[in-house]
Amino acid sequence: MTSSQNQQIVKFLTTLQSHYLAQGRHTMPWRLNTSPYSVLISEIMLQQTQVDRVEPKYQQFISELPDFQALAITPAQNVIKLWQGLGYNRRALYLQGTAKKVVSNFGSTLPHNRKSLESLPGIGPSTSGAILAYCFDDPVVFIETNVRRVLIYHFCTDEDNISDSQLTATLESILLMLPGQYFTPQTFYWAMMDYGTYLKSAVANPNRKSKHYTKQSKFVGSDRQLRGAIIQKLSQVSFSTKSELASLASSKNQQSNFTQILVDLEGEGFICSNKKGYCLR
Repeated sequence: MTSSQNQQIVKFLTTLQSHYLAQGRHTMPWRLNTSPYSVLISEIMLQQTQVDRVEPKYQQFISELPDFQALAITPAQNVIKLWQGLGYNRRALYLQGTAKKVVSNFGSTLPHNRKSLESLPGIGPSTSGAILAYCFDDPVVFIETNVRRVLIYHFCTDEDNISDSQLTATLESILLMLPGQYFTPQTFYWAMMDYGTYLKSAVANPNRKSKHYTKQSKFVGSDRQLRGAIIQKLSQVSFSTKSELASLASSKNQQSNFTQILVDLEGEGFICSNKKGYCLR
């Protein structure tokens, strides 16, 4: 690392630290309770969902299903009902699948290594990294939306088409400078999340410069909306006929794709069918 790069990182960490001390969200419940179960629940809930929507749902979920054993054995319908309001219902079923594997394969203890974590349903590199940083204070490297936004804003001002591998190299250099001076890995990533959230409303989106940037399609009238509506409906009844489920389609696109959506949901293991109709698996 050159002297200039070193100075740039020192300046960045000073800015990050000042923002975190003044505006950090220090009282979020998953920061007050950093048990592996608590962090896992919050990380899955926070995927593509705003903090203000997650917090009350998280509190209710943890209250009713306080550990891996409780989540593993509760009926899927109960998990979906607790999840309502967060969207992307498949995340709830992935979460329950993870709980079952943690109980059966890891003695009800979330594993403390990346390979094992990423063998669990719905856990990829970003979520595994967050778990290792927030639960165990490990100096791991992971890139997610807020981290990407902060790094591009501070270190790639005049660049475009920026790859995550480039940002990973920058992040590795920053992590080497943390010990004893600014943050632990845990508080560093908390600060990055908070600062990234601030930048989202303060500046034009730096993530547009990312090679990996994609604009999310509209939700209303989409296949995602219909998938969620089908799963929500099946969480409320024992069975539902195909025609009843078809009535949930609210756009021409959904009507055209309805049969394939049912096939996909069944193939992915979320629903099953018999002579009576469809139900949650």
